[in-house]
Amino acid sequence: MKTNHHISDALLLDYASGNLSEGWSLAVATHLALCPNCRRTLDAMEGAAGALLDKVVGEHPVTSNDWEAMKARIACEPVATAPARVAEKPVSRPSADATAVLPEPLRSYVGSDVSGLKWRALGRGAYQIRIDTGDPATQVRLLKIPAGKPVPEHTHVGRELTLVLSGSFRDGDDLFQRGDLEEADGNLLHTPTATEGEDCICLAVTEAPLKFSSWVVRMIQPILKI
Repeated sequence: MKTNHHISDALLLDYASGNLSEGWSLAVATHLALCPNCRRTLDAMEGAAGALLDKVVGEHPVTSNDWEAMKARIACEPVATAPARVAEKPVSRPSADATAVLPEPLRSYVGSDVSGLKWRALGRGAYQIRIDTGDPATQVRLLKIPAGKPVPEHTHVGRELTLVLSGSFRDGDDLFQRGDLEEADGNLLHTPTATEGEDCICLAVTEAPLKFSSWVVRMIQPILKI
């Protein structure tokens, strides 16, 4: 199935340079595992960065004195506590297993493919699985939305990434299918709705709780932790 909604160049560049915390990186890496087009773009970005680095080093060779000065400076500066884990970002690994719903690296995070997962009910037929990443800056979860049912109308505080892993959903005039990634923020008020015929399973990454329009949903939101 062809991917129609891709990672933005800005987000992909942040991933390539290691500037994303682990939750965002997991969403990007999982999309990359499903999207050859974005993998080619990433390769081009990394190739261009490598060529630029070679040019800079060629024009300004690094000497042993430069390294010693850098190490001395690091030793004298206090170590800051990072707000989120950004080292060793999750790396996409396209799988030869065409039957797997969850590609790597996501499958390793949850321990199995979807058939072995234990879902927690959210109500009205929806389910979730919270994924621990060690990244305090984001909330990462799998969502399963019943076929034909909507997610209650909401907007966001900050960014949300939603990656379709199985089934599909509509958001306005746009259709999101397996491999498609939707990037949303506080400027978007929407009601994503799973299409008929198959439950929609998504990977969702947020940096704050959703802002629901319904006061009923807002009342139970702390219990559901969404």
